[in-house]
Amino acid sequence: MQIGLIGLGKMGGNMRERIRRAGHTVVGYDRNPDVSDVGTLNELVERLEGPRVVWVMVPAGAPTQSVINELAGLLSAGDTVVDGGNSRWSDDEKHAKELGIKGIGFVDAGVSGGVWGLENGYALMVGGDKEHVERLQPIFDALKPEGPYGYVHAGKVGSGHFSKMVHNGIEYAMMQAYAEGWELLEKVDSVENVREVFRSWQEGTVIRSWLLDLAVNALDEDEHLEKLRGFAEDSGEGRWTVEAAIGHAVPLPAITASLFARFASRQDDSPQMKMIAALRNQFGGHAVESAEE
Repeated sequence: MQIGLIGLGKMGGNMRERIRRAGHTVVGYDRNPDVSDVGTLNELVERLEGPRVVWVMVPAGAPTQSVINELAGLLSAGDTVVDGGNSRWSDDEKHAKELGIKGIGFVDAGVSGGVWGLENGYALMVGGDKEHVERLQPIFDALKPEGPYGYVHAGKVGSGHFSKMVHNGIEYAMMQAYAEGWELLEKVDSVENVREVFRSWQEGTVIRSWLLDLAVNALDEDEHLEKLRGFAEDSGEGRWTVEAAIGHAVPLPAITASLFARFASRQDDSPQMKMIAALRNQFGGHAVESAEE
């Protein structure tokens, strides 16, 4: 299968490679000419045979809207656009309508896997009409992890990104719990090897997880996280999760508290946020701030 991929950053670049390894043709475009296969979006579209499929992996909001607008003028009826970035689900409904007027299909794909996705595969939560989703199945199969899990057609347009948003909200709460436990263990005199306590939880406990594995990786690199500043950004999806919960009158005390804890981290040097920052760097390659800054 042939596909265009726009945005070749930490996620997009690895996705291009994984799709190619599965035997498909990928024409990639990025503003960085060092990683781009073509010089312009117009050239990308011209390189693809119709009906075309173009996957967008750029930041949510204005950058995604700009690309959608440009593609609307370049693509033809019968083509399909996939937004695989972290867009807000309500934007998906808008984009589907805008493209649909021109006969262009739209699919939203929540993508999880971070910098590990190239080797491990990407969990995919997909929203859109059945005909558009089925057309993309070979690409989804190339990206997903091996085995029966890691892919779902969640429902209508917007459902993929809504599902990924909730996934990220849960991720916030899980990271916060590990961080709080780590800080408490570090605080008491009786526990002399906090890193090995975390390592002992990796087998046979009900709290074992990939996030726990990544926490151990971070502690192996910096046992007491002394090199990090206790500051953690939020991607926006945690806020959207809380906003959606308010709109639907669904109580989310753990997720909401974890979001507010990140806000608090920007007011002082929080020990818990050192672990949050370390985990975000481990799974997503997100930037961290040095304790020396």
